[in-house]
Amino acid sequence: MLIIDTHCHLIYLDRLRYPWLDTVPALKRSFTIEDDGRVARGAGITDTIHMEVDVAERDMEAETDLITGLGDGVIAAIASRRPERRDFPAYLERTVANPKLKGFRRVLHTRADDLAAAPLFAENVARLAPFGLTFDLCALPRQLGVAAGLARHCPDVQFILDHCGIPDVKGRELYPWRDDIARIAALPNVACKISGIVAYGDPERWMVDDLRPFVEHCIESFGRDRVVWGSDWPVCTLAADLGRWIDATRALLNGTR
Repeated sequence: MLIIDTHCHLIYLDRLRYPWLDTVPALKRSFTIEDDGRVARGAGITDTIHMEVDVAERDMEAETDLITGLGDGVIAAIASRRPERRDFPAYLERTVANPKLKGFRRVLHTRADDLAAAPLFAENVARLAPFGLTFDLCALPRQLGVAAGLARHCPDVQFILDHCGIPDVKGRELYPWRDDIARIAALPNVACKISGIVAYGDPERWMVDDLRPFVEHCIESFGRDRVVWGSDWPVCTLAADLGRWIDATRALLNGTR
């Protein structure tokens, strides 16, 4: 089975600044394209798409330039930007010609719940449609209503919901997450990314069956034609190495343990 990793984080501590890594010492080191190549190819991953790593704001364009200049190791990149800013259109104009740039993400789960509800935010995200650029939604369960509102406001933009909507796997909190997933899945311009959820379980004791109700509900709600997979490497290593996460994914898709 060929595997395209749609959510890989490459970290270059010698080139860029990542303020949030100060709170996650286990990840505070460089994870380069060479590192990814060693673990990804061994796990059966054939192609890698880089997902922005919430670098310091003044390093966002530098991150895109660095990552898209790495050669064939990265086939595409999702860049970081701030749609709540009035300079977003100028940034879009500067970067849209980059052939490896396929979309944007604004991390929402560490921000105010109503950030994406601002009119300017939606207005700027809607600007992606003519260029065929996507927008990744990284939102907490309580923020899924705002995320759905943004997707409704921008019907011509393709959205991807990261990490199954960040459910509380460890706490086994299926509700109201299940209902909110069903509602956002009803929007035809939203797809779901099966990624990251191992990091939301018990890092030492999680099993495939802990993930199953969350993954299966996402697949059932969105349909297999609107679901993609991402490793969330190296964040996934907080709970599992890449090989174990891929084995778990295969078991989930095959209905096995």
